[in-house]
Amino acid sequence: MTTWGRRPLIGMVSYGLNESRDRYGVPTEYVASIERAGAHVVLIPPTDRTDVTLLDLLNGLMLIGGGDVDPGRYGAEPHPTIEGVDLVRDAVELAVATRALAISLPTLAICRGAQLLNVALGGTLIQHLPDQTTGANHRGAGGATEASFYLTERIRVAPDSQLADVCGATSLEVAASHHQAIATLGGSLRAVAWAADGVVEAVELPDNQNLLAVQWHPERTAFRDPTQHQLFEWLVERATSTSPA
Repeated sequence: MTTWGRRPLIGMVSYGLNESRDRYGVPTEYVASIERAGAHVVLIPPTDRTDVTLLDLLNGLMLIGGGDVDPGRYGAEPHPTIEGVDLVRDAVELAVATRALAISLPTLAICRGAQLLNVALGGTLIQHLPDQTTGANHRGAGGATEASFYLTERIRVAPDSQLADVCGATSLEVAASHHQAIATLGGSLRAVAWAADGVVEAVELPDNQNLLAVQWHPERTAFRDPTQHQLFEWLVERATSTSPA
C-alpha cells in the first residue's frame, strides 16, 4: 500500500482543461471532504497521455461531478439540453473506472461519477429528467451564488444495502444538482436509493464491497452532516485497509 505521512492516497480525476483559463481544476469541497476524513488527494488531470496504471500506486479513488457524459458512449443521440461534454475527460474516466473495478480499488462515485460508472458497465442514462419524470427537477434554478444550483431532497435507502450501513440510516436529506440520472443499470449494479419520484439515487455492486456510487453531492453538506461525512470516512477506511491488487 502506498501512503504519504501514514495517510492513504485518494485519486481524483480533475475537470477537463479550461482552455480560456489554461488550467485544470476541481471544486474545493471534494478535496476538503477527503482531507477531513484523513487522506491525501492526488489530482489526475485528464489528458491524452493519462496512464490508468497510476491507480496501482493509489489506495482509493473518487469520481466526482461535472458535465454530462457523451451520449454516444451509451448508444444515444444527444438531447438538446446536453451540457459540458468533454470527450477527453470521458475517455480518461471511463478507463479509470474500468481499471478501478478490475483491481477492486476502493471507490466513491458522486453525481456524474455515478452516471459514468453506470456507463462504464454498459448502462444508459436519462438525458433530461424533466422530460421523463413528469417535470420533476433535481437541481436548483441557478443564480448569482453557487448554492442556488442545489436543492434539498429526501431519499429512501434500501435497508439491506451497504449504503444504509455506512450512513446508519434508511432516509437521508441530501444536496442534489443533476438533470440526468441512471436509466438502465449496467452490469450487476443494484439500485439502493431512490428519490420520491423513483429516480435512482445510489447504486452498489453486490460482489464488490469497495464501491459506493451516489447521485447527490455529499461534499456539499459533509462538513455539517455526519451521515454525509461518513461516506468519505468509509472511502478512507477502505483505502487504509485494502491494498490495490
